[in-house]
Amino acid sequence: MTMTVDERNASDSRLDALLDELIELEVREARIAERRAALVADVSAVISHVEGAGASSTGAAGWSPEVVARRTTAAELAAALRVSERTATTLLEQARTLRADLPATRQALADGRITYRHASILIDQAWSLPAEVRAEFEAAALTAAESRTPERFRQRARVIRERVHPDSIEMRRTAAVESRHVAVEPARDGMAWLTAYLPAEQAQSIYARLTHIARSLETGEGLAAHDAEPAASRGVSDGRTLAQRRADAFADLLIDGVVAETALGQGIRAQILVTVPVLSLLDRSGSTPSDAPAELEGYGPIDDETARRLAAHAPSFTRLLTHPETGAVLSVGRDRYTVPADLKLWLRVRDGTCRFPGCGRGASTSDLDHTIDWQHGGRSDHDNLAHLCPAHHRLKHHTRWAVRHSSDGVLQWRAPSGREYATRPERDLRVPA
Repeated sequence: MTMTVDERNASDSRLDALLDELIELEVREARIAERRAALVADVSAVISHVEGAGASSTGAAGWSPEVVARRTTAAELAAALRVSERTATTLLEQARTLRADLPATRQALADGRITYRHASILIDQAWSLPAEVRAEFEAAALTAAESRTPERFRQRARVIRERVHPDSIEMRRTAAVESRHVAVEPARDGMAWLTAYLPAEQAQSIYARLTHIARSLETGEGLAAHDAEPAASRGVSDGRTLAQRRADAFADLLIDGVVAETALGQGIRAQILVTVPVLSLLDRSGSTPSDAPAELEGYGPIDDETARRLAAHAPSFTRLLTHPETGAVLSVGRDRYTVPADLKLWLRVRDGTCRFPGCGRGASTSDLDHTIDWQHGGRSDHDNLAHLCPAHHRLKHHTRWAVRHSSDGVLQWRAPSGREYATRPERDLRVPA
């Protein structure tokens, strides 16, 4: 179909108008982001003023008034905006940085010359710089941000940061090594991300070794015994991609391997609960699957076949058998028959996570807290106990956050602002006898 000149001109005009509208939306989004940062900073200032009034210099439980105000603000923002407390803390620190240290970035955001992603990258790099060089970094980085995509700007901002940083990279590495850690994040379809923040040479060495193992398995060439043994059980030249072999070698080495030059690591496994509806243990080929999926503690729903395998064979997993309709605990395995009556495990199963609004830290690494304190007459009963992670345990006891237990394990929280939030347990369980 051939277009006339008028039709083509009309299409070009329509396209130009659509692109202009998209650009305008980007500008509005940037302005909204700047306004949001200003509001977050104002909220922080109000809470700091209230919490600081009459506070002692040392604060409660070793917290300074500044720490109390910061923790209270982050919790208030997280509950109000329905985001994680980590996200709220990031918003809070970004807002403070924009207001106090990066006024030109804040103005560029308000003008729509950069996006919020550009601003976040700039802030992230500026945080790690001494105050006396932030203005120099900001001026150079803003020029780069206005002409680059966020991905390209991230690379350029790192280069600019290295150029203006007054400390040597050796000094900075020494401090950064203290922050090394490993984290896990659930993903879709029974998968998860396991990430490690390590010194660069360690990360590169680990990746190189995994690649070496994976390629040796592909070609069938021999490996040194300490390299080949963990992954060899999976077989050679079995159609897996290099990435798949690398991932399999990684899992084999960490799950079944040992720590170099020690005997530590082999056979040491954390105890994890696998919640399995009773019908999921049956091989019901051709039947309708149960609506209630099996669950892996700290992750969430998993497929029935994986649940059956873990419950039957894996020594590091404790099977928690539940009624398929009510969810009531029926069994946690033959070797722990009386455990469902044990209050501590029952509460861990009921709560699943820390019970503070928005917190996702697992109950297995949280504290059991008396909603009404023991010294104030609180009982060690299921309707007066709930899991709180250490940070929120302290927040509950040493700030103006308050909580009460209602029916069915529901916690009713009251924030310093007066707003109220309810948190429900992960599972509705029958009351233990």
